[in-house]
Amino acid sequence: MILPAFAMAQEAPAVPAQPSLMGAFLPFLLMFVVMYIFFILPKQRENKKTEQMRSALKKGDKVLTVAGIIGIVSHVDDRFACIKTGDTKIDFEKASVVKLLEADAEKREAEKK
Repeated sequence: MILPAFAMAQEAPAVPAQPSLMGAFLPFLLMFVVMYIFFILPKQRENKKTEQMRSALKKGDKVLTVAGIIGIVSHVDDRFACIKTGDTKIDFEKASVVKLLEADAEKREAEKK
């Protein structure tokens, strides 16, 4: 006859199941995907749009620079843009142009006069 206490003592303790490797990395993978969708993709789209704007600069466009100077483009080459503000012309790199305020602003100002 087997005593119940003896039978219980010989049972092996239950080993907890270890989580799978995929289950451990899944939260990190999901965080990366969310960060990519909400942070990286929009910034890439914005950079592409800004670069297209800079490459399409032409004489007569009214622009805003990084320094906060607003002026009209008087000359453009591959790397630089000459911006006229009042009676002064200043050479800037195209990368310093932040925003295109008006296309062909020079023609509009001439029409007003």
